Amino acid sequence: MNYKKSLQGVLVACGLAVGGVAMAATPSAAMLSNTCAGCHGTNGNSHGPATPTIAGISSEYMIETMQAYKDGSRPSTIMTRIAKGYTDEEIKAMAGFFAKQKFDRNMDQNTDSKLAKKGAKLHKKYCEKCHEDGGRSTEDDAGILAGQWMPYLNYTLAD
Repeated sequence: MNYKKSLQGVLVACGLAVGGVAMAATPSAAMLSNTCAGCHGTNGNSHGPATPTIAGISSEYMIETMQAYKDGSRPSTIMTRIAKGYTDEEIKAMAGFFAKQKFDRNMDQNTDSKLAKKGAKLHKKYCEKCHEDGGRSTEDDAGILAGQWMPYLNYTLAD
């Protein structure tokens, strides 16, 4: 009987030790990034007009943005609360993951060619300094504009 209780005790202790180590392991960047899919879409490509695509953005830009949400210097109704739940290491891992994803611009949006020409002129005058290459560049660490959902861009400009 003593042998059986001792064996059970050892097995329980081993199970707790192994379980604790498994729970303490840092989640992978892909696993952390999956939590963003509900709003930002699979691999960061948004399918909702009020939410930006974050696939393909630069790591630096995402880290700065998430830190600003986390410390409250960049206002948001949702992201300020979400960002506080991540460590700096987790934010860095997610930023690396999303930077490697392909930005999908193949979404169906109705456009007006006259307004697009007017917008291109405004972009060149006011936005090109930070959002290079017509808003497509990721090398400027300022976020991707070209190909984002138009309602999202309108909401952001209004904010």
